[in-house]
Amino acid sequence: MRYGENPHQQAACYTDKNISHGSLGAARLIQGKQLSYNNILDADAALDCVKSFALDKPICVIVKHASPCGIAVAESALTAYLKAYQSDPTSAYGGIIAFNQTLNAEVAKAILERQFVEVIIAPEINAEAKSVLANKENIRVLITGAWPPANVFRLNMRKIDGGILVQEQDSFSLDSYEFKTVTRRQPSEQQMNDLLFAWLAVKHVKSNAIVYAKDGATIGLGGGQTSRVMSARIGLWQAQQMGFATENSVMASDAFIPFPDTIELAAQAGVSAIIQPGGSIRDAQIIACAQAQGLAMVFTGIRHFKH
Repeated sequence: MRYGENPHQQAACYTDKNISHGSLGAARLIQGKQLSYNNILDADAALDCVKSFALDKPICVIVKHASPCGIAVAESALTAYLKAYQSDPTSAYGGIIAFNQTLNAEVAKAILERQFVEVIIAPEINAEAKSVLANKENIRVLITGAWPPANVFRLNMRKIDGGILVQEQDSFSLDSYEFKTVTRRQPSEQQMNDLLFAWLAVKHVKSNAIVYAKDGATIGLGGGQTSRVMSARIGLWQAQQMGFATENSVMASDAFIPFPDTIELAAQAGVSAIIQPGGSIRDAQIIACAQAQGLAMVFTGIRHFKH
């Protein structure tokens, strides 16, 4: 590789000898320059996120600096891209875009009309889309092939000073959870769909992570903060800056909500339902606060820290 995370760092990329189909390491670069170190990290984050969702509907994920800045599900890949892009057009500039379905010409044209993009990832690409993107030879296009279900066992390894940490990949499909509504108010069907979408999204945001979602798209993402309420504030601020109406949106938290302040903030913004793992010593207080604010709250029983 030319260099690592920064120009003064040397770097190399090694692939697993038992490489799995549908992985980044097995992907084919069909157009564009060699992937940089940062491209690879960002592409891996985007691919990991898009793989979390079921394949029955088109999903689009846009990533910048290994963090999602827009995620959306829709009836078409074009609509999914447009909704993901509209989540945060500013951050999408220079990002990595991943899809869970074949990339077509309509989507390729929409991307080129709206933003500068470093990498596009998809299981497959059709001939028309190839032709459209060929005019932008610096855009890297990665084709992964089909991938296995999200809950297939994988290992995650991280180098530390003097050793290696190894853990199971945080891979859960929605049917692995026992969702429990803990408030008197039950989420509507639309709210539950958005809650499940937000729950799949939030585990890809760095802890402490908060995701606001509405109509199958992220509208505000708050992550990487040392207090949960600060992540909630950042996500809400982002949604407001992007011009989204937060009334009747939903909120997801990657770990339990420890204090009522996050609930109160969400209620003031018009959030209608919240999904979180539960498990705090103050759960009763948190549930009571949600009840008082007229919110629906769902517990998942599983935490999704991301460091």
